[in-house]
Amino acid sequence: MTTTATGAPAEAELVIGGMTCASCAARIEKKLNRMPGVTATVNYATEKAKVSYGGEVTVQDLIATVEKTGYTAQEPVPEEPSSEPVDHELRSLRERLVTATLLAAPVVAMAMIPALQFEYWQWLSLTLAAPVVTYAAWPFHKAAFTNARHGAATMDTLISVGTLAAFGWSLWALFLGTAGTPGMTHPFELTIARGDGAGNIYLEAAAGVTAFILAGRYFEARSKRKAGAALRALLELGAKDVTVLRADGSEQTVLVGELKVGTHFVVRPGEKIATDGTVVEGSSAVDASMLTGESVPVEVAQGDTVAGATVNVGGRLVVEATRVGSDTQLARMAKLVEDAQNGKAAAQRLADRISAVFVPIVIALALGTLGFWLGNGAGLTAAFTAAVAVLIIACPCALGLATPTALLVGTGRGAQLGILIKGPEVLESTRKVDTIVLDKTGTVTTGRMTLLAVHTAQGAEEAEVLRLAGALEHASEHPIARAVADGALEKVGALPTPEDFANVPGLGVQGIVEGRAVLVGRERLLGDWAMELPLELAGLKAAAEASGRTVVAVAWDGEARAVLEVADAVKETSAEAITRLRALGLTPILLTGDNEAVARAVAREVGIAPQDVIAEVLPQDKVDVVKRLQGEGRSVAMVGDGVNDAAALARADLGLAMGTGTDAAIEAGDLTLVRGDLRAAADAIRLARRTLGTIRSNLFWAFAYNVAALPLAAAGLLNPMLAGAAMAFSSVFVVGNSLRLRSFRAAE
Repeated sequence: MTTTATGAPAEAELVIGGMTCASCAARIEKKLNRMPGVTATVNYATEKAKVSYGGEVTVQDLIATVEKTGYTAQEPVPEEPSSEPVDHELRSLRERLVTATLLAAPVVAMAMIPALQFEYWQWLSLTLAAPVVTYAAWPFHKAAFTNARHGAATMDTLISVGTLAAFGWSLWALFLGTAGTPGMTHPFELTIARGDGAGNIYLEAAAGVTAFILAGRYFEARSKRKAGAALRALLELGAKDVTVLRADGSEQTVLVGELKVGTHFVVRPGEKIATDGTVVEGSSAVDASMLTGESVPVEVAQGDTVAGATVNVGGRLVVEATRVGSDTQLARMAKLVEDAQNGKAAAQRLADRISAVFVPIVIALALGTLGFWLGNGAGLTAAFTAAVAVLIIACPCALGLATPTALLVGTGRGAQLGILIKGPEVLESTRKVDTIVLDKTGTVTTGRMTLLAVHTAQGAEEAEVLRLAGALEHASEHPIARAVADGALEKVGALPTPEDFANVPGLGVQGIVEGRAVLVGRERLLGDWAMELPLELAGLKAAAEASGRTVVAVAWDGEARAVLEVADAVKETSAEAITRLRALGLTPILLTGDNEAVARAVAREVGIAPQDVIAEVLPQDKVDVVKRLQGEGRSVAMVGDGVNDAAALARADLGLAMGTGTDAAIEAGDLTLVRGDLRAAADAIRLARRTLGTIRSNLFWAFAYNVAALPLAAAGLLNPMLAGAAMAFSSVFVVGNSLRLRSFRAAE
């Protein structure tokens, strides 16, 4: 029996190959779930199956079942974090697309432009079209055959049957009919002929449809392949090597993979902490914002825990490794992202959903047409001509263009506006979302500490306070010190150089500036020098801290002179962005790892209701919040920029990543906002909804043209050449409709 050590069913992940549409994933899932004791979900977007199994079932049994269904399956092969996976399937698709495009273009041109039809043009068309219909279109024929074995029909079926019918008829007309006669021409006429069709070839329909559909498949596949990049980006964040402290006190640099639990290693200022551990020597400030979302650096000293991939921004630390490899917080976050991606419902292509009904009807209609004409004594040639006309008018040329052209124009326009849309499956989510979860740090706020206010005691001037405090803080690398120094530089210009400087770990700095003994730091630092804040400044300090701001005291010559307010400042455009998101029918929710006071202060400033603030959450809690909202029946969009947001971005129905954030967040998101301006989130949703609307109208008209012409073809009033012309016209219409997206404008 296959179970874990605790008796629970075992779990496996399989990489699935050969899927061409969402119905393939559904078929594999159905087959796996029929196995005893097996529960499986198959994600078309990530091409993975997540399987829980027990009883006598083994992983090899699961793989065998998938292979019997007509697809490939294997257990994931571990990748080096820095390696880019070689995608043979995408490379093959690209080669087929290039072949089809280069060969189909002259075939279509010769068929549509009589002036190009030289004496033996039809034989050149056959020579060029044959590799397109056989080699380039092979994935469609293979998928159609696989589907037919299981009694199913998809877009692949219609493409395969239509192109093979057009190509087969052309072969018959060339070798057994009159189409091979030297000097034969195809006049481009709109007349309806009831001829026997022995002089007509439809190679341009076969080659053109193949090229157009391959183009759509290639661009879809390329965007889909980015699903695994979020995990690689997460793993790239970790340190690559580490300085290990040996027993004799000497130091040695080794690869992070060689670290063992209990090893002591050194972390200097500015370096990443190699793995999760406990500080055994030294004190410093650690920037953990990428993991926790906490905007203020955390002060650590002996006995405190630190997480791998966070950055030491203060003094030298010696850390004892407590977790290594897959047990670290970073590795667990990578697992969260992967689980969220696998758990996200596969977006089912609109064309596939429609074709599930449309394709069998068309094939049945073509066969019915053939039988009807034969039954009326019209002869095999005339009957077959009418049947081919039905298949060709139903061939999804415009249908294949409907999604990629709208997506191409929509994403191109988005790129000009700083909005990157990853793929067509993203668009359906934008119409459904009704709740938007906003990470605070770096999304609603700037993500960096900023000097917001200066409060001076009686007799002290603001410029003098900034000059003295800024001079001392300028010598420190602490992020709060940088905020004070930058604010001072901006307001008073050049700063004096301290004559003496000393860092007081965890409390602040002290030194001599222009002959004055200056202290800058926490109120406790003043107490060590027998100083206290005047009542007025103490009240302002309390009010500022109640609003979630960090307060820095400034004193010189034995007296407290001022308090400075430092915080992660709200972006100027955030309040306007919240208003725009509400106008789109979205409820904004503020989600942050910061404390409650900070979160509520930011929410008040931008116009988010107090009940829509969720504070003090860890990365895994962010995923749980998104799950809970989805469990309440909401469709959730998530906007974030940090590693701590990556799993939640992947879990959300729609993930919007700020382009100013980390690679992990960008890769996990569905939409990327290059500008780093929250107003772009509203523009992105508007553009995505407009693009989806264009795709839907394209699909409607693509089918409308075909459906309207099907009765004419079945009645023998539409020969295949005219069917090809109508198909081409529907394609032109679809392209023209898509080009209207170029006029999209960002809200002023």
